[in-house]
Amino acid sequence: MMRLAASKLDALFQLVGRSGCGVLLTDAEGVVLDQRIAGGDVAIFDAWGLTPGADWSEASEGTNGIGTCLTEGRRVIIHRDQHFHARNTGMSCMDAPIFGPEGELIGALDVSSARADQTEAFNRLISATVTQTARQIEMDTFRTAFPKARIIVADTTDSESAMLLAVDQDDLVLGATRGARRAFGLRSSGPIATIPASDLFGREDGPSGFEKAERAAVIRALSRANGNVSAAARNLGIGRATLYRRMKRLGIGGRQG
Repeated sequence: MMRLAASKLDALFQLVGRSGCGVLLTDAEGVVLDQRIAGGDVAIFDAWGLTPGADWSEASEGTNGIGTCLTEGRRVIIHRDQHFHARNTGMSCMDAPIFGPEGELIGALDVSSARADQTEAFNRLISATVTQTARQIEMDTFRTAFPKARIIVADTTDSESAMLLAVDQDDLVLGATRGARRAFGLRSSGPIATIPASDLFGREDGPSGFEKAERAAVIRALSRANGNVSAAARNLGIGRATLYRRMKRLGIGGRQG
């Protein structure tokens, strides 16, 4: 996660760093793993304890951006005196959780501001960017976990959820992000039971069993050969006459080489 997140932290810091904000990445326990802070703000963040290795879980620090985000599993804004400890009431924190390839919580992305004049309206703008960046990290982590799978991205208006499915060459779903699990009624975390992608999408299968699989294989071969039956037969490792018989039985048209 740290390796995949590094470039995203850099980009986020480029957006918010000049306004007195620091960018932090934590693990699922609230321990700071990485950070981006301007040189002039280091002393302030050190005084607050926002440094690598620090524990910002709710058990350690009470209500705070990182700990509350991880406890509730959702994005949060903790503005100034909403913090539990008096020493933290000078900061504003905008956080979003990061979920792993099996829907498990693996960390949090935090932007904390050292500016006393930062408004709640500005915090909401930063929070939306933090959430978007956290989802990008989640998506990159998911893609890395399934390098040989086809990744299906679902269109959604929910900016807080990454909606990705990993599907193998047999159209079986190998994995799903937390948002996709919620949308398709899958278990919220852990390995998922093997299920055809078409079953999730609610599509009618048409022909069943081997006939369906054979038809799909023939159509794919013809598509790759631009409809050329001779070329498609060679790609399938069968004779042209054999392929014509199967096409006729399956109701598939094509053109000769």
